[in-house]
Amino acid sequence: MKLSTKGRYGTRLMLDLALHFGQGQVLLKDIARRQGLSEKYLWHLINPLKNAGLVVSNRGIRGGYVLARAPDKINIRQIVEVLEGELCLVDCVHNNETCNRISTCVTKEVWELVTNRVLQTLESFTLQDLVDKQKIKSQDAVYAI
Repeated sequence: MKLSTKGRYGTRLMLDLALHFGQGQVLLKDIARRQGLSEKYLWHLINPLKNAGLVVSNRGIRGGYVLARAPDKINIRQIVEVLEGELCLVDCVHNNETCNRISTCVTKEVWELVTNRVLQTLESFTLQDLVDKQKIKSQDAVYAI
């Protein structure tokens, strides 16, 4: 299982919004610059996040983007599933009809366990957790200079 750039970059986009939560609107071009990402690519990610109710946009001279909820109310699973779709190692975990061996297959139990652990792990991290970790890493980088 490999996360695509949608999930990874979308999480970075959301982390950037979380780092600036409560400071007003954030422009995509500023996020792109800070995160070292293409602004054009971020445009493809922002709409699904808006449609899912994770981000709010405002137009106009003071327009931009903000998180729809506080960073501690948005977990990483929510972000990744919006951008990647349902997370599942193999189809049979969420759809028994995809396999005719479902009643005798013991490996399905392994795939279910792994899938559930991945989902639980992603749920256990909120954007606020990442903000807190980012602040520590940023402080460590300053002390290393």
